[in-house]
Amino acid sequence: MYIDKEKYIAHIVDNDKIILMRQLLDKIENVSLEHSIENTDFLDPYEIYLSKSILNRFHIGYYEDGGITDAERKIIQIFPDYYESSSILSPIKALKVRGHISGLSHKDFLGALLNVGIKRSKVGDILLYEDYSALIVKSEISDFILLNLEKIGNKNISLQEMDLENLTTPNLKYKDMDEFIASTRLDIVISSAYNLSRIESSKLIKSGRVKVNWKEINKPSIELEKGDVISIRGYGRAILYSLEGLSKKGRLKATIRILI
Repeated sequence: MYIDKEKYIAHIVDNDKIILMRQLLDKIENVSLEHSIENTDFLDPYEIYLSKSILNRFHIGYYEDGGITDAERKIIQIFPDYYESSSILSPIKALKVRGHISGLSHKDFLGALLNVGIKRSKVGDILLYEDYSALIVKSEISDFILLNLEKIGNKNISLQEMDLENLTTPNLKYKDMDEFIASTRLDIVISSAYNLSRIESSKLIKSGRVKVNWKEINKPSIELEKGDVISIRGYGRAILYSLEGLSKKGRLKATIRILI
C-alpha cells in the first residue's frame, strides 16, 4: 500500500515533528505491506497526539507503552489489526539504579545517559523513588547502559534490570507559588514563576526554548489556561495550577506549581 505522506502531515508546521511523522508513516507502510510489527522511539504527549491523529486513519492496531499507566513519555507499538496486542513483546525495559543517589535530579540522570552517547528518544520516564530510581529505556540499548553507565553526576551507581510490572508511579516533588499576575499571558506567567523580567521571558520564548503542553511556542502573548504545563529548557517545568479570581487591584490570583 502506497501512502501519500504529504496528505497526512500537511497540517504540521514544526520541521522536527514533520520528520517524526514521516518516520511514523514509514512504519505504518511497513506494517501494511509486510504485516510486520513496528514501534516508535519514546514520544512526548504532543508527539503522541500527532501520531494518534495519523494512526486513527488506518486500519491497523496500535497501543502506547511507557512502563507505567500514567507515563509521560511512551512508545507506540504498531501492528496488523488481526494481531492480539497481548501477544506482542514489549520493546522497553526498566533498569533499577541504586547507590548514593539522594539529592540527584531528573536532569542529573538524563545528563549522565546523554554523556555516554544515548539519544534522548531512546529514554522514557526517569522515575525517582526514596531509595532507588528506575530508567525506562528501549530494549535495544539496555545492555549498553548496563555496561557503560557507572556514575550519575559524581556518584557511583549500580544497575540491574527489573520487571516492568514492579514499577509504581513515584510521588512528584513540587513547590507552589501564589502570585498576583496581570494576565495569563505566557511571558507574564514565566516571569512570575522564575523571577525574570518580561524581556527575559520573551527572549526565552522567541528563542524556541519554551513549550506549552509539550508544543513549542514562540509567541509571548498567548494566553494560558488552568492546568497548562510550561517547559523551559534550562529552567524546568511549571504548571498554571489554579486561577482564583481578581484582587481589588484587578490582578489575577494564580497558583503556579514548580516541579523540583
